[in-house]
Amino acid sequence: MVIKVFLASSSGSTAIKKKQQDVLGFLEALKVDYAQLDIACNEDNRMWMRENVPVEKKPTNGIPLPPQIFNEESYCGDYETFFDAKEDNAVYAFLGLPPPPGSKKAPVKEEEAQEEVEDEEAKEEEELRQLEEEEEAPEVTEQEEEDE
Repeated sequence: MVIKVFLASSSGSTAIKKKQQDVLGFLEALKVDYAQLDIACNEDNRMWMRENVPVEKKPTNGIPLPPQIFNEESYCGDYETFFDAKEDNAVYAFLGLPPPPGSKKAPVKEEEAQEEVEDEEAKEEEELRQLEEEEEAPEVTEQEEEDE
């Protein structure tokens, strides 16, 4: 699977250039295979990108701006969704890729799930213990309460 990053090599916008550099730099750092597809020099790339960005993800003017990220034919997202995934340490899930072997993200999830199960079991045990103590406690009658 190859990640496709649609970008504009001759964009006049410094914001778009920075976003493109951020995406490409991060993919490089993760050693993710990707292909840069220029929409400024190649009309086919531009048309394919525009046609394949889901309608609900297109801006109000209907023309999505680069960078746009795909996993083969599957749309992953734009820079904002990429940035959110990066902040959440969920870039592999965002890209539709399995985490690399030895990555810390998967074990952390398993550990968190195990901790949740253990916490839930501890709560249940505590509730049972309290119920048992209540059952074993001698009942105090109303008369005894009045006498006290």
